[in-house]
Amino acid sequence: MTARATGAAPAAATPRSLWPMAGVLTAMAVSLTGTRVSAIALPWFVLATTGSATMTGVVAFVELAPYVLVKAFTGPVIDRLGPRVVSWTTDAVSAVAAGLVPLLHALGLLPFWLLLVMVAVIGGARGPGDLAKEVMVPEAADRGRVPLERATGLAGVTERLATTIGPAVGGGLVALVGPMAGLTANAIAFALGSLVIAVALPRGTGRAAAAPPAAAGDDRPAGYWQLFREGFAFLRREPLLLAIIVMIAVTNLLDAAFMTVLVPVWARDSGGGPAAIGLTGTVWGVAAVAGSLIAAAVAHRLPRRAVFFAGFLLAGAPRFVVLALDAPMSVVVAVFVLSGFGSGFLNPILGAVLFERVPRHLLGRVNALGDSLAWAGIPLGGLLAGAAVALWGLIPVLLTCGGLYLVTTTLSGLRPEWRQMDRERGHARAAAAASSEPEKKAPDPAHLPVGASTAE
Repeated sequence: MTARATGAAPAAATPRSLWPMAGVLTAMAVSLTGTRVSAIALPWFVLATTGSATMTGVVAFVELAPYVLVKAFTGPVIDRLGPRVVSWTTDAVSAVAAGLVPLLHALGLLPFWLLLVMVAVIGGARGPGDLAKEVMVPEAADRGRVPLERATGLAGVTERLATTIGPAVGGGLVALVGPMAGLTANAIAFALGSLVIAVALPRGTGRAAAAPPAAAGDDRPAGYWQLFREGFAFLRREPLLLAIIVMIAVTNLLDAAFMTVLVPVWARDSGGGPAAIGLTGTVWGVAAVAGSLIAAAVAHRLPRRAVFFAGFLLAGAPRFVVLALDAPMSVVVAVFVLSGFGSGFLNPILGAVLFERVPRHLLGRVNALGDSLAWAGIPLGGLLAGAAVALWGLIPVLLTCGGLYLVTTTLSGLRPEWRQMDRERGHARAAAAASSEPEKKAPDPAHLPVGASTAE
C-alpha cells in the first residue's frame, strides 16, 4: 500500500499538531453526551405517556434499526468523500430531527407514529456520524504524534465522560423539567458537534485514507460495490475480528435491553424514578472514566486478553443480578462502580486491535461492517426485553440476561483466535512493513477462505 492508502502522514513531512485530535475528541464528547441524555429522556417520555414497556422497546428498535442498517452501507461513502464531510453533515441532520420532537410536542402535533419517524431519522443519521468520528482517530493520532493505544484510550475516556455527564444531565433535566428538555439538549449537542467538525478540523482531515483507484495504473475510482466487497473480503480473513464481533453482538443486545427497558422499569417499580437512572448511569460513567484513564496510561504494558476478559467479568452480569435482588441503593451504586471500572478497559483495547489490523484506506468499510454486525442485536434488545417483561416480569428477565452475559463473556475466551490479541504488536509491524509495498487489488470475496467459525 502507498502512504496515501494507509493515511499516515510521514513524520518529517508535516509539523506536529494536536488540534485535529482535540477537535475529534470534542465533537465526540458533545454528540455522545447529547445521545446519553436522550437515552434517558426518550424512554422515560414513552414510558410515562404510554405506561407500556413494550412501546418503550418499540421506540428503541425504531431508532437503532436504521442506525445499524445505514451504518453498514456507509463505509464506502466515508472512504470516498472523507469522514469530516460525512460527520458534520449527518450531525446537522440529527440536530434538525431531534429539535423537531420537542417543538412538535409543544404544538400538540406529535402523534406516536410521527415520533417514530423522527426517531428513525435520528438513528439513521447518527450511525454514519459516529463512524466518521471513529475513522478520524488514527489520522488525528498521526498528526499529533500520539501513540495509537493512547489515542484510542483518550477516545475511550471521551466516551466514558459522555456516559458520565449524559445520565447526570439527563436524569436531572427529566426529573426537574421533563423529558422534552432532555431531547432539546440532544438537538443542541448534535448542532455543536457538527459545528466543531465543520469549523475546527482542517479541510481534508481523513481524506488521506481515501479509497485508491480500482486497479494499479487505473485513475478511475473504484465503484461503490467494489469498495464494499473489498471491506467484506478483508473482514472474512480476520478470525480475531470476527470473534470479537460475535461476542460484542451478544453483549450489545443484552446491554440495549438493560439500558432501554430493564433499568427504566426497575426505576419505576422501585420508586427511584429518573433520578435513580441518572445516579446509576453517572457512577458507572465516573468509574468507567477512571478505568479508561488507566488504560490510556498503561494499556500498552498489560496483557490485552487477560485484561479484556477480566473487564467484561466486572462490567457484565453483576449489574443485572443486583437489580434483580432488589438490593439497597448503596449496594446498587457499589456494583455499578465496579462494573464501570471494568468497562473502561474494553474500548481502548478493541480500538487498538482494530486500528492495528485494518489498513487505513479500508477503515471506513471494515469499521462500518464490523460495527453494524456487532450492533445487529441492539435494535432487538429493547423490543425483546419489553415483550419479555410484559410476559414474565422484571426479575426473571434480569436474571436470565445476566446469565447469558456471563456465559458469553467467559466461554468465548476459550476459542483459539483470541490468542492473537496478545500478538498484536507483531501484526502491527508486519502491516507497517507491508505499507511500503505497491498496493494490490483485493480479490473477489467469493474466492477467499472463510475465517474460523466464531459460534459460541
